[in-house]
Amino acid sequence: MIIGVDIGTSLTKAVVFDKAGMSVASACTTSEVHHLPSGLVEQDLDQVLGTVATVVREVVAGLDGPVTALALTGQGDGLWLRDESGEAVRPAISWLDGRANSLLAQWQAGGVAREVFRRTASGMFPGCAAAIMSFLDTHESESLDRAAVAGYCVDAVLQRLTGEITVDASDASLPFLDPATRRYDEDAIAAVGLSHRRNLFAEPAAPKTVFRLDERGAGLLGLPVGLPVTAGPFDLPASAIGAGVRRPGDGILTAGTTLACQVLTDSAEFDPEGEPAGMFLCTPEEGEFLRAMPAMVGTAGIDWMCRLFGIEVEEIGSLLDTSRPGAGGVRALPFLSASGERAPFVDASARAQFSGLSLESERGDIVRALCESIAYAARQCFEAAGLTGTLYACGGGVRSLEWTRIFADVLGRPIVIPGDPGVGARGAVIVAADALGEPVDRELWAESARVVEVRPENVGFYEQGYADYQASLAAARGLWRL
Repeated sequence: MIIGVDIGTSLTKAVVFDKAGMSVASACTTSEVHHLPSGLVEQDLDQVLGTVATVVREVVAGLDGPVTALALTGQGDGLWLRDESGEAVRPAISWLDGRANSLLAQWQAGGVAREVFRRTASGMFPGCAAAIMSFLDTHESESLDRAAVAGYCVDAVLQRLTGEITVDASDASLPFLDPATRRYDEDAIAAVGLSHRRNLFAEPAAPKTVFRLDERGAGLLGLPVGLPVTAGPFDLPASAIGAGVRRPGDGILTAGTTLACQVLTDSAEFDPEGEPAGMFLCTPEEGEFLRAMPAMVGTAGIDWMCRLFGIEVEEIGSLLDTSRPGAGGVRALPFLSASGERAPFVDASARAQFSGLSLESERGDIVRALCESIAYAARQCFEAAGLTGTLYACGGGVRSLEWTRIFADVLGRPIVIPGDPGVGARGAVIVAADALGEPVDRELWAESARVVEVRPENVGFYEQGYADYQASLAAARGLWRL
C-alpha cells in the first residue's frame, strides 16, 4: 500500500491506496496560514511538517498491512527558505502573499515579465518565487544569506524526511525552467536580478526519482528507515494525473482555494508574444506538459462570503437554488485576492466588484453572482489554455452540484467528476507506483466517475453573460490602481 500525502495551503490530507489504485483509508488536518498586515501571508514549516506526521500516523494506525512507499504532493509557488539541514531560516512565504505587488508591477512596466515569459512560457505574479526572492534580496537580504536552498513546500518536507536537497521539475517550472530542456534558463534568472543568488536554486530531480526515508524522517512519521519516497509533481499536475487527464487537449478544473484550469499538451511550443500569464508545467512524462491558468481565487471567495454573511459553507448549495441564472441582475468580478490576479492575465491591482445590486437583491443572488463570475473566469482561463478534449474537475467547489452545473453551463461542456476522494494524492501515488515499476490500474478509477451534463436551456443565456463579464472586466482593468 502507498500513502499519498497532499500538503495543501490550509489542509494536509493522507490517503492510502491499494495495488488497484483505490483508496482504503484517509485522514486530514488543518495547517495554519498566517494572514498578516499589508497582504503578507506566511506559514511555519515545522507546523506544516507536523500536519504531515499527524495524518500519516493516523492512517498507518488503521492499516492491517505494510506501507510500501510514501508519495508527496502539495501546494506550489511561494518561497520556503531552508538551511543545509532543512530548518527554516524564516517563515515560509505563501503563494498568496502580496508583499511583491509593486515590484511585479514595475517588472511588467519595464518589460522584465515579458522577457522571462519569452524564455520560460510562464508568467510571474507577486506570489511566485522570483518576485518574493527579489523583494527579500532588497529588503531582507540576511534571510537569503542564511539559506542553503530557496524552494517550495513539497521539497521542504522532502528534505526534512530524507535529507535530500532537490526540487521537482513541476515546481521549478515557474518561472525559471525552460520546459523543453528541463534546465534553468540563466538569462531569465538574470532578468530579475538574481544571478548572484543562483546557488539557492536546487537542481530538478530526474522524472520519477525515488528517495528514501532517513532516521529523522522515519522517526517523525513512525515508518521504517529506507522506505521509498517520491516528491512531486506539485498539486496542480498531480490532480490532473489523479483525475484521469491523459490525452492532449484534455483539461481539469480544480475548484479549490485557487481556481486552477489546466490542459495537457504534447508540444513545448508557445506564443512568446502572447499574454505573459499562467504556467507551462513539466509533468513526470518526457514530452508532456500542462498549460496551466490558475486564477488566484476559487473557493476562497466562497469562504469570504460565508464569513461576510455569517453562514456555513454547507449552506451555499441551498442559497444557489434560491436564485436563477443571472442572479437577479447582480453581476460580479471575482478578484478577491490581496495580491490581485495571475491568470489568464497578471495584475497585482486587480480587485473584485459587485454591480446591479438593489433593495430586492437577496443573499442567494449575491452568492450566485460570485459563483457565476468564477465560472466565467474559468472559461477565460480554459480558452487561453486551449481546452479541446474531456474536462475533469475536482476540489471542494464541485461538492456543490448546482455550482458544478453552473461551470458546465458556462463552459458549454460536460464535466467528469472522479468518484474516489483524494485526486491530488492519487496523482502522486500513480507517479510513485510507476517509479517503483508497479503501475496501478487507472481504468478502475475511471469506472467510479460521474458526469455533470450541460443544461441546454442555459447555454445561450450564459453566452451573453460571458460577453457581459468580458466587457465588465475590460472596463475595470482601466480603473485598477495599486
